[in-house]
Amino acid sequence: MKGPVELSDVGARQGLLALSPVAVFLCLYLVVSIVIGDFYKMPLAVALLAASMWSVVIYRNGGSLADRIETFSRSAGHSNILYMIWIFILAGAFASLAKEIGSIDATVNFTMRFFPSEYIVPGLFVASCFISLSIGTSVGTVVALTPLAVEMASASGASLPFYVAVVLGGAFFGDNLSFISDTTIAATRSQGCRMADKFKANMWIALPAAVATLIIYVFMSIGAPDVHISDDADPWLVLPYLVVLIAAVCGVNVTIVLTLGILTAACMGLIYGVDLISVFGYMGKGIDSMGDLIIVTLLAAGMLGVIKAAGGIQYLLRVLTAKVSGLRGAQACVAVLVGIVNLCTANNTVAIITVGGIAREIGEKYGIDPRKNASLLDSCSCIVQCLIPYGAQTLLASSLAGIAPAAPFPYLYYPWALAAVVALSIVFLFPRRLSRKVR
Repeated sequence: MKGPVELSDVGARQGLLALSPVAVFLCLYLVVSIVIGDFYKMPLAVALLAASMWSVVIYRNGGSLADRIETFSRSAGHSNILYMIWIFILAGAFASLAKEIGSIDATVNFTMRFFPSEYIVPGLFVASCFISLSIGTSVGTVVALTPLAVEMASASGASLPFYVAVVLGGAFFGDNLSFISDTTIAATRSQGCRMADKFKANMWIALPAAVATLIIYVFMSIGAPDVHISDDADPWLVLPYLVVLIAAVCGVNVTIVLTLGILTAACMGLIYGVDLISVFGYMGKGIDSMGDLIIVTLLAAGMLGVIKAAGGIQYLLRVLTAKVSGLRGAQACVAVLVGIVNLCTANNTVAIITVGGIAREIGEKYGIDPRKNASLLDSCSCIVQCLIPYGAQTLLASSLAGIAPAAPFPYLYYPWALAAVVALSIVFLFPRRLSRKVR
């Protein structure tokens, strides 16, 4: 079996062909959905299946058909992908169990009792920002808050995709800034700067975007109708959710957080008269609901692995760095580079690691401060990761909410605000103290 293609070996025809599965997927899912005006009609798994099959067909330098399928399978079975599937399974079990015993309803009831209707959406966004900043993972934030968002939307009669988008936006705010986020660690290490310095540089980009988004939510919430609050919810049923939130904010590993939540919810269910077989049944129902999500994740990971092995990513790196000129052009190149690679890998950490070395070379050549470079890498990868319907965070949130992965897209205000601030920071070279390379 042949190995991955070297950067110098990738020609234009081969590179474009290697990237064609992404075009096949986007045409089948996004374009078809836009044309028919319904994102629920075209199954994401079918679009990814067709694109995955095409990726195996066009990977001619990958050896025999069996060898190409092995490359696909090895990428789909990567330890990071299987770890994500663990999270999906645990999240499904917890969400279903917590809902069936009344824990989520009680938590929503408790929340709405103390917050006026006008503050529900802004409060949900701020909570999402705070939790993700504290735990350093957008996935953990999505797991913790999406079930709450679903019930809040139901109680208030609001748009469910809108509430899910609020959680997603806040989740990526913290993921972009947190000191313990894997994207922050990857960005700072690749550029050779301290996390505290990158945090200060990133605040000039992420904070204005978050404030602008919060203002939008505040204005949208003015005059929101009062929500009827029932009095029959038992406050003790909030405990499973409280355990999950506290453990998440304390930085506990997300798999342990979910396990603690499942155990607490199971105990509360037994205390309130739910028999053990029913508890297991609720958990099994939640795990079953993750089936489509797991299939989509495996197909996307395998397809993107073949694209990388066929030389698609290497071709992108070469083309996008061929005509860099000037400080603004160099910063724009870094931003576009990590964004497009993230589009092809559906993983912001992997995108940063992939282009980090080249971004550092561009920075040293054209005088980009390492702190600004790290900020661009982290911010732009998070923008794309939040917007693509096949990113792990969006897939998980949409699965927990029971909506199409593309449904939250029209309401994703934060990533667009972040993109606008990134563009302004490149055009006007702010913060000014980072416009020249540190010597």
